[in-house]
Amino acid sequence: MPLFARPDGDLVRDLAPIRRMLPFLMRGRNESVVYHEQVIDLAVTLPFIAEWNRTHDAKLTLFHLVLAALARTFHQRPGLNRFVSNGLVYQRRGCALSFAAKKSFDDAAPIVSVKLEMPAGEPLEAMLKRFHGAVGDGRAGRERTVDKEMKLATRVPGFVLRLALAVLGFLDRHNLLPAAMIDPDPMYASAFAANLGSLGIDRAWHHLYEYGTCGVFAVVGVAGKSVEVGADGQPEVRDTLRIRYTFDERVNDGFYCARSLDLVRQAVERPEILVGASVVSA
Repeated sequence: MPLFARPDGDLVRDLAPIRRMLPFLMRGRNESVVYHEQVIDLAVTLPFIAEWNRTHDAKLTLFHLVLAALARTFHQRPGLNRFVSNGLVYQRRGCALSFAAKKSFDDAAPIVSVKLEMPAGEPLEAMLKRFHGAVGDGRAGRERTVDKEMKLATRVPGFVLRLALAVLGFLDRHNLLPAAMIDPDPMYASAFAANLGSLGIDRAWHHLYEYGTCGVFAVVGVAGKSVEVGADGQPEVRDTLRIRYTFDERVNDGFYCARSLDLVRQAVERPEILVGASVVSA
C-alpha cells in the first residue's frame, strides 16, 4: 500500500487478484499494449457537421466530435479512466484529454501539445469554444508552464536532464509529485488524441509513453470513401473514418475497454446525443 495519496487519482482497492498481479507481470505500458481499430460510418455525421457549421459560430469538425465522444465515454465508463503507477491501479480524478496541433501546415512548424479538462455535463458548443481558445493560445505562441519547463530542460546538460527525470520519476512512483506539476502536463491525461487525418495520414498506430499516466492513445485517420459490407451482405461504398487505439491492458480487461470504446463510435455516428451534454457522467 502507498504511504502517500496521489493528487490525481484514488487507489482502486476492489480489483480481482489477477488484475492486481498484471502490473507486476507487465511492468511497462508498451509491454501491456493492446491495439483496437474502429471504422465509423459517417452517413449521419457529415450532414450533421455541415448543418452545425451553417448555424453556429463555433465551428465543428470530426476531431471535435471524437474528443467529445471520448470524454463522454470516460465519464460513463470510469473503469477505462484509470492508470497504473508503481504497480498499483488508480482511478483518475476527473477527465482530461490531450492532443497535438501544428502551429501551421509546414514541415518545419513546431507542434504544441494541449491538455483540456472535460467536465461532465458540458454542452458541445461550450466545449468547442474552449477547444478553439486553447488551440488559439497554443498557436499564438503564448508560453505556458509546460513550454517554459521544456525550454529550461533542453538547456541543461544531458546528464543533468537524465538525473532530473529520474528524480521526477521517483517522486511520481511514490505519489510525491505535486499537483502543480501534474495538472498542466499533457502526458497526465485520460487519453491523448492525434488528429493525423488533418495531415493526410491514415491507418497509423501510436505507441504509449512510459512517462506520465496516459494509458489510451487514439489516432484519428482520414475521412473518406471505403468499401464496406452492407446490411444485405453486399459491398457498398460509404463515407467512413478509422480510429486506431493503443491502450494499456492493465487498467482493465480488453472486453471492458473494447465495449467502452464502442460508445465512442456510437456517439460519433449519432452526434445529436452529444449536443445537449457532450459529456454525461455515469
